[in-house]
Amino acid sequence: MNDGYEALHLKNQLCFPLYAVSNMITRKYKPFLDGLDLTYTQYIVMMVLWEQGQANEKLLCEALYLKSNTVTPLLKKLQDKGYIEKTKDNGDERNIVITLTQAGRELRDKALGVPACMAKELHLTPDEAADLYRILYKLLHEEKNITEGE
Repeated sequence: MNDGYEALHLKNQLCFPLYAVSNMITRKYKPFLDGLDLTYTQYIVMMVLWEQGQANEKLLCEALYLKSNTVTPLLKKLQDKGYIEKTKDNGDERNIVITLTQAGRELRDKALGVPACMAKELHLTPDEAADLYRILYKLLHEEKNITEGE
């Protein structure tokens, strides 16, 4: 049907398959993360902390492309679960440092198999995964450059 509104057809929207795949991937993570008592967003916060050792909220927001009003409640829940602790920075008391507790460090070992399990779930060849990774990060970096220039 050529009605002049093709630009508004769902099948012509690049954003829709990105949105749908994002939701699908989050659903696929759920069974693996349930065993860790983490949601997907809590998991990605933990991944940054496992990599960095410690962070402040600003670093977490930048690393995860999230706003503070999303990260703050995630940190509270992770603290309530005993995975992180927040302390004031000795050099700047306005800066809160987030560090892993012993339980948070031990959780890393339990999470070690999650990436391989998810790779199997996605049914992509290594080359397809590398291409997708490159394209998605290109979009993220472009957005970051645009918003930093505002």
